[in-house]
Amino acid sequence: MTNNSKVVLGVAAAAAAGAVIGMMFAPEKGSDIREKLRETANNFASDLLDALQNGRTQYAQVAEEVEDAAQNAKSKVVGKVAEIKDRVESEAGQLANTFKS
Repeated sequence: MTNNSKVVLGVAAAAAAGAVIGMMFAPEKGSDIREKLRETANNFASDLLDALQNGRTQYAQVAEEVEDAAQNAKSKVVGKVAEIKDRVESEAGQLANTFKS
């Protein structure tokens, strides 16, 4: 879990806890308080699901970027290896010609 995800989750949990405590001390009917608690819990669950979905999206983006970077690095390495191989074969051919002469 990234630091941003932890912060979002912490803020959401603190907000939910504060709302519950505030409702407990409010001078309202029990049925009204229960309805507000239900709404607050639903909102908290919705916010939590949104945060999780956002985290999944960010994870997928980072994973794709890492995969692209790895493929790019692999292509560069393969290209350099082919270049070095060609150079070595060329040098070997020149050396062979030198010894034949």
